[in-house]
Amino acid sequence: QTGRIDKSYPTVCGHTGPVLDIDWCPHNDQVIASGSEDCTVMVWQIPENGLTLSLTEPVVVLEGHSKRVGIVSWHPTARNVLLSAGCDNAIIIWNVGTGEALINLDDMHVDMIFNVSWNRNGSLICTASKDKKVRVIDPRKQEIVAEKEKTHEGARPMRAIFLADGNIFTTGFSRMSERQLALWNPKNMEEPIALHEMDTSNGVLLPFYDPDTNIIYLCGKGDSSIRYFEITDESPYVHYLNTFSSKEPQRGMGFMPKRGLDVNKCEIARFFKLHERKCEPIIMTVPRKSDLFQDDLYPDTAGPEAALEAEEWFEGKNADPLLISLKHGYIPGKNRDLKVVKKNILDNKPAANKKSDLINAPKKAADASNSQNEAKLDEILKELKSIKDTITNQDERISKLEQQMAKIAD
Repeated sequence: QTGRIDKSYPTVCGHTGPVLDIDWCPHNDQVIASGSEDCTVMVWQIPENGLTLSLTEPVVVLEGHSKRVGIVSWHPTARNVLLSAGCDNAIIIWNVGTGEALINLDDMHVDMIFNVSWNRNGSLICTASKDKKVRVIDPRKQEIVAEKEKTHEGARPMRAIFLADGNIFTTGFSRMSERQLALWNPKNMEEPIALHEMDTSNGVLLPFYDPDTNIIYLCGKGDSSIRYFEITDESPYVHYLNTFSSKEPQRGMGFMPKRGLDVNKCEIARFFKLHERKCEPIIMTVPRKSDLFQDDLYPDTAGPEAALEAEEWFEGKNADPLLISLKHGYIPGKNRDLKVVKKNILDNKPAANKKSDLINAPKKAADASNSQNEAKLDEILKELKSIKDTITNQDERISKLEQQMAKIAD
């Protein structure tokens, strides 16, 4: 459906400040997370057939940032793990299933975080920051694995994303304000594998990456074009393919997951381009004469099933995405409702751990606190039982006294 939306059209409207970022859950097509200027992250369950009434009640509100939340990003392979980054320069990783902040990286960035990207199996993240550094971070060990100062010399915003092979692709500006793109190996960040100057336009380049075809689409904010490049193992490593041009400049861009594309039309990418007045689909196809399924365009792609549960990932396990074939098209399965089970109030666990409290906490301490909690519970239950017994005894006594009174009255 295209065209202007009716004024009374239902919306998702629970935040008290503007929404700055949204991210659809990769493992549940009905769940979306949003970060806002009101310093909260909210997770929403959209009804199966879309909204009929405005949605004001999120499934869970995640509170932990002290300033506005500009970035939200779901873990690629673990269910219910969500990352958020705010203008307090902190990154928090949440277990959405329990509504808890389990990892708080609040001392790694000294300046504003421009973007955060998970690697293919979600074991590492890379960030681009206003201090011109790109950092590769192991979130569970809470340590910086690699970093590069002055990735791009220019002062304007950068972006950094992980590729399927573990390399990092960045976009930024040179000292002369030319737009650049670069490819880095995190094991040796001294020199880029490749560095290309593009043009002197001043729109920030937003990279969208397709791990199946190894193509990167670059959408400049305010541009009216999308350039795309293929990443290969041979020099010059980043190969320019083509440019899609239109008349209208783009204000923002969304990217359809591979399983939402039409394989019968050889569609390899679909963008949703936000204009001044409308959201327009842009479809990229590869012209092929044959009507048969094109195996080379559609290798097995990440499916909607999570490879790990949140608890397994927080305990240190890693897993690659579970792949599905698109040979017969994608048939959506039944989405599970997102249920949030808050932890027992009696568990006096700190909400967000400081440096490695939670990850490396000795089990003994946890066991001790568990046994303390169990002892407390037992105590409370005993007390309740004795109060119940007392009430029962008093009830019996009152009824006896009432009977005696009745006899005397007679």
